[in-house]
Amino acid sequence: MATMVFVNFPVTDVKRSTEFYEKLGFKKNEEFSNEQSSSMVWDDNFWIMLLDHSFYSKFIKDKKIADAKSTSGVLVAFSMESADAVKNFAETAKANGGDFYKVDMGIPEDMMFGLEVQDPDGNSLEPTWMKM
Repeated sequence: MATMVFVNFPVTDVKRSTEFYEKLGFKKNEEFSNEQSSSMVWDDNFWIMLLDHSFYSKFIKDKKIADAKSTSGVLVAFSMESADAVKNFAETAKANGGDFYKVDMGIPEDMMFGLEVQDPDGNSLEPTWMKM
């Protein structure tokens, strides 16, 4: 059985975040979504759960939710089929309220290419293509 990965992101506006991730190519799974959360599916093994702050807080006991715009708690990397797909993903994010930047790893683009992408709440994704 393949392992499924569910990344949970705290968001300030579930509707806005849902629309943002849909524009990136995620599909909303209505069965696991409600007014406090959206279940966003990339493929059979990778999902992002968008949780409003009150719902997210239930899972972190006495911890505070980090402001992902100023504090990094996690960087979620995932593979894409090409460098162009990575670029398109990042440009779509920027056109819809997110942002992105490149970290120079000293690796030629024809071997590996990735970008650091942030959603409107500052949650980080790292779409990456690698020559296999």
